[in-house]
Amino acid sequence: MSTIVEGLRYAESHEWVKVESEYAYVGITDYAQNALGNIVYVDMPEVDDEVFKDEEFGAVESVKAASDLISPVSGVVVEINEKLEEAPELLNQDAFGNWIMKVKLTDISELDSLLDAKTYEAMCE
Repeated sequence: MSTIVEGLRYAESHEWVKVESEYAYVGITDYAQNALGNIVYVDMPEVDDEVFKDEEFGAVESVKAASDLISPVSGVVVEINEKLEEAPELLNQDAFGNWIMKVKLTDISELDSLLDAKTYEAMCE
């Protein structure tokens, strides 16, 4: 069974969102990294890129598959997790401890359409 963290919001495409005031940290869930297997590369957006809810912002590649990353929120990328450039396997080791991008939210109401931990857990079963 995959780990699910209370207090985060979840997209049906298996990204998680942690909100801190007008910023959102976005990563992939434990369920997603389990399904992918050993992650070997993370394609991330550039700082200052605009991302849009439900649109692709990058990809995660593993030894067995590549999967698009779908942004659960809209906003401007203010930071990427540069550690993942050298060590993409950090996502396998701790999917919730390693975010992919930090976004300055442009529409906080979009968070209302994301799943809570219980709903996400039920979807994954």
